[in-house]
Amino acid sequence: TDKPKLLELLHWRDVRASGLVLGCSLFLLLSLLSCSIISVLSYSSLGLLSLTLSFRTYRGVLQAIQKSDEGHPFKRYLAQDVFLSKDVVQRHSDMVLSRINGALKELRRLFLVEDLIDSLKLTNGLTVLFKKQLTADLIFSRNFFPAVPFLDSKISRKQEVCLSRGILA
Repeated sequence: TDKPKLLELLHWRDVRASGLVLGCSLFLLLSLLSCSIISVLSYSSLGLLSLTLSFRTYRGVLQAIQKSDEGHPFKRYLAQDVFLSKDVVQRHSDMVLSRINGALKELRRLFLVEDLIDSLKLTNGLTVLFKKQLTADLIFSRNFFPAVPFLDSKISRKQEVCLSRGILA
């Protein structure tokens, strides 16, 4: 039942919804790039809670001014069931368990060299990943850290010039 909705989202049939999902996804990825997942989750939860509290307060004040009795603004969502059935949990846990077992069997096969070629491919892949990370670390440390004293001297020189001219830095 969710497959047609997902296809509509992916094919941009509803531009507003697709744009919202794309924007939220990019924001989430950029947030995860600069912050830990716990920080992203806590700040996102705090933002969502602030929005819902503000909306609830706004609607309450509006209802008091208009003297209407519309009830809770989130009544429709509060009435929905959010419980998982044992069948759904069992089905998904069986699927996850089979994937974990398959991954463990594959890792055992690769690390205990059941097939020499596949184990060499894994070794080559891990080596490439390690070299790329090492290269990125070296480039960053060579290009950025020597610039820090240079930037500090430029900033202090600017402050000296501003102070000598009577300009607040």
